[in-house]
Amino acid sequence: MSIALNAPAMVSALVSATTVAAAAASAGGLAPAITGFATGLGLIVAIGAQNAWVLRQGVRREHVGLVIAICALSDLALIAVGTGGIGVVARLAPWVLEVLRWGGVLYLIGFAISSFRSALRPGALEQAQARPASSVALTTLALTWLNPHVYLDTVLMLGTVTNGFGAARWVAAAGAGAASILWFTALGLGARALSGPLSSPRTWRVVDVLVGLVMLGVAVHLALGA
Repeated sequence: MSIALNAPAMVSALVSATTVAAAAASAGGLAPAITGFATGLGLIVAIGAQNAWVLRQGVRREHVGLVIAICALSDLALIAVGTGGIGVVARLAPWVLEVLRWGGVLYLIGFAISSFRSALRPGALEQAQARPASSVALTTLALTWLNPHVYLDTVLMLGTVTNGFGAARWVAAAGAGAASILWFTALGLGARALSGPLSSPRTWRVVDVLVGLVMLGVAVHLALGA
């Protein structure tokens, strides 16, 4: 089922995120919430596979709300895991990240090839627009959970930051969660708002090429162990 978000929905999402951050700040002080928000935002704004996918779906106006929801909820889950201290498992079992690394490399290479084909093959654009929500959801989940950097950044690094606030660690986690909600909502719906001026097939092919290059670059980055 496609989830269509319009302007009222965007406002609602932004208000919800702001409410979460405000409640966290009032409950445990501003410092943990602000630090969590700034750290969380800093970790997710970099151009990567997940953000490139959100942009692509926004420009195509294809299940944008579903993609935003999956990305934001996944981030919230990972933040909770890191704040809860379970991130130590990744330290004790580094082979898990290694498996994820190579799984992610293979998936991203395949995705890049698919994007290049979509840009070059006549009629591919129309086929892509008809993708079911289940396919979009699975792709979003794969791009999120098969990326080992997600566990290193969101679980381990952000978890270390939030746990540094002791009893107020969940306040910091709430700030980081608010940053994720705001970012993915703004990114997805911002791209969707610009889909009108960018709606020509030629522009969409350029988007597919750029997405393919980003996916390929991330795959090489992972393969080199960076």
